[in-house]
Amino acid sequence: MQQIIESVPRRTIARVEDKVHMGPDVQVDDRNAIIAPTNQRATDPFILLAEDWFSTNGFDWHPHRGLETVTYVVDGVLEHGDNLGNDGALAAGDVQWMTAGRGIIHREMAFRNERAHILQLWLNLPRAMKMVETRYRDLRAAARPVLARKGVRLDVISGSIDGVAGRAANHWPITGAIITLEPNTSYDHVLPARDRAFFHVLAGKVVIGGRVVREGQTAWSDPVPRATASIVDLTTRDGDRPSVVMTYSGQPVGEPVVMGGPFVMNSKAEIEQAFRDLHAGRFGPMPQRARLQ
Repeated sequence: MQQIIESVPRRTIARVEDKVHMGPDVQVDDRNAIIAPTNQRATDPFILLAEDWFSTNGFDWHPHRGLETVTYVVDGVLEHGDNLGNDGALAAGDVQWMTAGRGIIHREMAFRNERAHILQLWLNLPRAMKMVETRYRDLRAAARPVLARKGVRLDVISGSIDGVAGRAANHWPITGAIITLEPNTSYDHVLPARDRAFFHVLAGKVVIGGRVVREGQTAWSDPVPRATASIVDLTTRDGDRPSVVMTYSGQPVGEPVVMGGPFVMNSKAEIEQAFRDLHAGRFGPMPQRARLQ
């Protein structure tokens, strides 16, 4: 294994970004923009990553088309439902992977109007996959596969890491994990060289690819040409608690991205068609179900 690792190129970090505080609005008690949809070439295939806190409002019935969403519950309990008949509640540490595809109407609320703190990542789909059938998969924290190394724990969400496969049902190949590192630990994270990757520090401070990345910051690494696999080294120093990093990587889609509210398509005409389809009932009926008790 050591000889294989030594032959794999080590990645550099292209940039480290701070999250941007957006403040409250009619839906949320507070919000941060971790990945903003302002430079799609630099973040492809990732469209946005939002951090939201909400209680009595949240995101009532709304549509999506042309993307996948990955929702990680940081704290509290998230209630969800859709017009396919799915509903339920997700607790801290749980992940939901949703393929909006051709169109869905769903909602995300704080269970019993108490509180929910979530991170939601939007993933682009290529033109040929934007109209696939909609589906959900709840990835409960207690049931996800785990890869353990000395001082390191990887909670594998999507893709395959060192032979351990996540259970996400994604269309575009994405590798994702929550990495927990004890103090004074080093770890070589292997990922496909073709992927763009980000590392968002949820807790603590980590040296990633030689750059110090603090809690709330995100490090980006771009694809490595002429290689199959690549390594990003993560190191923690002295401390009295573990550091936690959320990481995702994926091959850039390389197509035009046009956003229209909750829709992500390739052209303005496709966005206009999505609104016409929604108003014509082609996303299905607007749900009338009561809230969870």
